[in-house]
Amino acid sequence: MKILTLLPWADWLAMALFFGLWIGYAWFARVNGKRNMTLIATTNHYRQLWMMQATARDPRMLDGLITQNLSHTPSFFSSTSIIIIGGLFALLGTTDKAAELVREIPFAEQTPLLVFEFKVLVLVGIFVYAFFRFSWSMRQYTFVALVIGAMPPPKEFAEGRQDRTKFAERAGNLVSAAAETFNDGLRAYYFSFAAMAWFFSPIALVLATALVVIILYGREFKSEVLEVLKDES
Repeated sequence: MKILTLLPWADWLAMALFFGLWIGYAWFARVNGKRNMTLIATTNHYRQLWMMQATARDPRMLDGLITQNLSHTPSFFSSTSIIIIGGLFALLGTTDKAAELVREIPFAEQTPLLVFEFKVLVLVGIFVYAFFRFSWSMRQYTFVALVIGAMPPPKEFAEGRQDRTKFAERAGNLVSAAAETFNDGLRAYYFSFAAMAWFFSPIALVLATALVVIILYGREFKSEVLEVLKDES
């Protein structure tokens, strides 16, 4: 518990603001996405359209290939997270050299070695969270593949023996859930870059976190891609 006394109050405040802004932005994006067409909400609309089209296709090899390709991205980030976590634990074995390197930077604050190690562990925690989100997104895409595989033939939908809308909605909701889970992991990567600024000073952490929030807001709410997707929807 020595870290409680060694870590200055400014660092505690900066860390609280960091996680507060992260959690607050995630909540804001999720709640506001229900009222306004954000990037994730707009693409979820296309996912529903995709699944509606899938119910009319036979065979559904194209949909299976799309699902497989979509699962590759969270798989890549999941593997990358493990590599990064391993690298950070390796860094804990040489923190004296790493801390000395940071001290050479003119605007970096001098921090005790234990505090430096604590900051590395915070980064480890962020990437562990990212790994769990990416790996869960991967599994959700396998569930999507199962639902697509279990869809009845288009003839049964046409004859009214099965509810086409119900199947499409269920599959679309699963794809949307997988995409939103992936988005959580990707957001953790963005905030990990802000956390790196903490090695220089608590003020740098706050400024970097605010910058990340601005970037994420611009991409999710004001991007050109969003405007194009809205026009098409």
